[in-house]
Order: sequence, then C-alpha cells, then structure tokens
Amino acid sequence: MVASNRHYMITTEQQEKLRGWFTGRLPDDLFEELVEVTVDREEVTVIGRIPAPRLAEGVSGAEKEAAVQGRVQEFRERTRETRIAVAREAEHRFRRKVSWGVECAGERSLFTHISAPVMTRLRQPERQVLDTLIAAGVARSRSDALAWCVRLVQRHTDDWLTELRDSLEHVQRVRAQGPDTEPENTPTDSE
Repeated sequence: MVASNRHYMITTEQQEKLRGWFTGRLPDDLFEELVEVTVDREEVTVIGRIPAPRLAEGVSGAEKEAAVQGRVQEFRERTRETRIAVAREAEHRFRRKVSWGVECAGERSLFTHISAPVMTRLRQPERQVLDTLIAAGVARSRSDALAWCVRLVQRHTDDWLTELRDSLEHVQRVRAQGPDTEPENTPTDSE
C-alpha cells in the first residue's frame, strides 16, 4: 500500500499513527471512546461514541430518536471550538480536511464532512445500469445512481474485502511455492 498521485492507500502503520495522534490529542472527556479514524486523499473522519440520553423505560421510538438527535446536536454545539482547534492542527499535520461524527445509542451521525466530486468514464452497459436505477425511481440522476451503487458496495465492503484479502494471501502462498523460490533443505549435487 503506497501513496501516489493517482491512488491513495494508507499503510497499517500510518493508520495506527494517525489514530494514535488523535487518541493522544483529543481531550479525555470529548468522547466515551474513539470509535473510528478513517482517511482518504481528501479527508480524515473522526468518529467517537458519546453517552446516550437517559430515558424512562418504555418510551416510544419517536421519543428515543428525538432524544438521540438532541444529544448529538448538544454535543456538536458544546464541542465546536475544541473540535475546530484539533482539526486545524490535524489539517496542518496531515494535509487533509478533518470531519467529525458521533455514535450515540447505536446511531451514527456525521457532520462537517466533505462531498468530493469524482469523475469517471462509463461504457454503455455501465450507463444502462445507472439509467435503469433512474427509471426505477431509485435515483434522480446518473450521479445519484452512481452514489447509490457505491453505497451498496460499501454496505458489503467487509465481506467482499475479506474475501479479496483471503484470495491475495492464497496467491502469495502459491507464488512462494513457485519455481523461482529456493526450497528449504534442497539436496545439493555433493550430497
């Protein structure tokens, strides 16, 4: 995994250092737990868990949802200056915008995140997929349809990437057994 102008991948060590920096830099009382720090070439997204609102037993789903939304809004307003200060340091250090989000009562809310345009060229069969999504009312435009497709892939990312990584590890094992590798304990002519 290397960074280049065309593709951006972060190594495990770089990811650990990034997460470590935020873990050390964030005030101890900002989050109950730092849940996730993700990065791409434009943005670092920091997600932390905040306490769920205390609710009476048996409250309706609507009341719970409103209470969680209120808690998220209260956190966002109360911590704005602190988050801005940390983001400025991180943006200078990592040369990327910093976005924030929280998990509260099992719900994830993102705020201050970037929506970056992505240009692509699609052949007719690929465009037809997008046009079918538009005709079915799933999306309003090709851009919306493409975003919908990306979200679908994202939903299955863990399963698909785990399968892909397993396949790559298998390929590496097979390559290691190939003719270009020196087998261990190979008898020599003098033996």
